[in-house]
Amino acid sequence: MRWPRPRPPAAQAPHLELAGQRLPVEIRKLAQARRITLRLARDGSAVRISMPRWAAEAEALRFALSRREWLAAQLARLPRPADPQAPLTHIAWRGERLALQHDPAAPRRIRAAPPALHIGGPADSLKPRLQRWLKAEALRLLAADLAEYCARAGVAQPALALSSAQARWGSCSTRGVVRINWRLVMAPDGVRRSVVAHEVAHLVHFDHSPAFHALLASLFGADLPACDRWLKAHGRTLYLPFG
Repeated sequence: MRWPRPRPPAAQAPHLELAGQRLPVEIRKLAQARRITLRLARDGSAVRISMPRWAAEAEALRFALSRREWLAAQLARLPRPADPQAPLTHIAWRGERLALQHDPAAPRRIRAAPPALHIGGPADSLKPRLQRWLKAEALRLLAADLAEYCARAGVAQPALALSSAQARWGSCSTRGVVRINWRLVMAPDGVRRSVVAHEVAHLVHFDHSPAFHALLASLFGADLPACDRWLKAHGRTLYLPFG
């Protein structure tokens, strides 16, 4: 009688201890990568490493350990998430912080009237209903942005999809589908529109060549560096509950 061979223990997923937190290390090997790069996930949930296919994962982990202090500083800068059990008092929408005005006896329809957001219905379903409303608002605004910039660029309007990506605010596939992160509905209008203009420019130039940047500047016609600075400074806050 032959006994089955014992299975080797499963390899433990790599992780890093940062400021008392145990963060998973997510490693991606990319054909186009020429060096090891790392970053903290926007919500602080993981350390993400991109590396060439030929490099050893042990090398990537050593690199992450060597940047532990930098990662800890990035983690410390993250806004603290609100208590998920605490009642909502405000919501971010188009760059404004609206006070939530909830009346259980009022209709469920949500109405934005800055500086307030009015909503009725039961309190226990507020958060999912508000998220659905934000996504619907995002789709409405992004569709209008996309139509405007496609007309300016002289290209056919592609399909639009909402994204929840952690790594990109927008993307354009080779099939011409534009995906934009729905959380941009919480950012100022110019910031959201700059991302849409960026993806429309990719419909013409699928690269980051001088021609691409010239077209993007022509399409957007506003202060692109200021929008980039806003995303760099405040983008992580969009991953908190409703900003």
